[in-house]
Amino acid sequence: MSPRSASVNEELRRRSRERLLQAAVELVDERGFEATTLGDIADRAGSARGLVSYYFPGKRQLVQSAVHRLMHRTLEEALEREPRTDDGRERLARAVDAILGLARDRPVLMRQHMAGLLQAEGFVQCPEQRRLSELLGDTVARYGSHDVAADYPMLRALLMGAVFAALVPGVPMRVPALRAELFRRYGLDWELGVPPDSETATGTRDRDRDLSRFFATEERPSEA
Repeated sequence: MSPRSASVNEELRRRSRERLLQAAVELVDERGFEATTLGDIADRAGSARGLVSYYFPGKRQLVQSAVHRLMHRTLEEALEREPRTDDGRERLARAVDAILGLARDRPVLMRQHMAGLLQAEGFVQCPEQRRLSELLGDTVARYGSHDVAADYPMLRALLMGAVFAALVPGVPMRVPALRAELFRRYGLDWELGVPPDSETATGTRDRDRDLSRFFATEERPSEA
């Protein structure tokens, strides 16, 4: 049997990493961070347990990368859904709704993610986090910012604060109230984006039960 080409090996590594990211999101969403082990993630992904450390230095880094993937793909899907638009106010409304929607629909996962950000490691500088940053920065620019370098961190802080407020055990704030405050701050009409009581919001929640579309683990043509 002839050895696999470099491109085939690269494809296999890509798919292995994608499966680990998907497994991490699914298991932490189901069980929480502490109850999920690296072995559990490797087993769910169908990977050798030792392979996890090849891609990620530890569980927290793996989970944070996985959640950042979920966040940036959720945001990307919201921004590009039909009818597509270049209107900056509509795109900002979609961005706010996408992030608040994760807090509403994935409370266990997002609560663990927020807690992880307060650990010593802080933000994991990974491709998933950078893509999320790029999308939010572009959203701010299209909204009309004249100083994206200052306005993007403020939007990020406001979104993180809203997610935190929605997830505080015992005293959570309702997502519609948080949405209303963010929309007021940015001068967005309630009808923009995906209002919580709309048919579109219900359909989005039904579709978001399946996360596989965010993780490219499908078979691709390989070289002989």
